[in-house]
Amino acid sequence: MLEQDRELLCLIEQDCRIPPEKLAVLTGLSVDYILEKIQQWEDDKVIVQYRPLINWEKAGQESVSALIEVRVQPQRGAGFDKIAKRIQKFPEVRTVYLMSGGFDLTLIIEGKSMQEVALFVAEKLAPLDHVQSTATHFVLRRYKQNGVEFITEDETPQRQAVWP
Repeated sequence: MLEQDRELLCLIEQDCRIPPEKLAVLTGLSVDYILEKIQQWEDDKVIVQYRPLINWEKAGQESVSALIEVRVQPQRGAGFDKIAKRIQKFPEVRTVYLMSGGFDLTLIIEGKSMQEVALFVAEKLAPLDHVQSTATHFVLRRYKQNGVEFITEDETPQRQAVWP
């Protein structure tokens, strides 16, 4: 990939609302070239989706996110792909990663409550064939996501000293 194309993709990733005219000024590329590259990347699934990153906590929407470690038995001829494709179909599942190390898949899921997440794991995920074990970790606070800081210095609550 050309360095100019990588730079263009990085700018689009940072803010997909930047108009092609401004991208042209920032990169020194022509508007026609930028429009052509964006169309090509969309067709080739390099650019998969345009989506805002929303801080739901500030929007007043209660939700719970969890990271789930999953150990699975790989299937002959399909490895981890078949079970990963099955798991990714659940609407609660936001992300599925194949991992190295002590477990095989990492899932990031969202629910309305801890109980809803726990029920998803107990009733939908754990009973799947080839799932050997799960470990659920709840997100308590989101400081940074996708390179965007959710809590800045001036928003960090000051803790009071506790004296015995």
